[in-house]
Amino acid sequence: MFEFINRIIKAANRYTFWDYFFLKTTVLVFGILIGTYFASFFIDHTLFLWLVFLVTYVYIMYRTFIKHMK
Repeated sequence: MFEFINRIIKAANRYTFWDYFFLKTTVLVFGILIGTYFASFFIDHTLFLWLVFLVTYVYIMYRTFIKHMK
């Protein structure tokens, strides 16, 4: 299993701008599709989703602009 994960990481390290563009687009559209199928469920949990978004957003901004910029 670890060999498989290492192969994936090595492949991802060679991604270009366009590879990341298509990866992000794929994940975004998949999220929208899941949201449309489970809209009533997600409406009931909007506060939780906002909290998860804000926590992960602050974390990734910290890692990007404070931790890795040193």
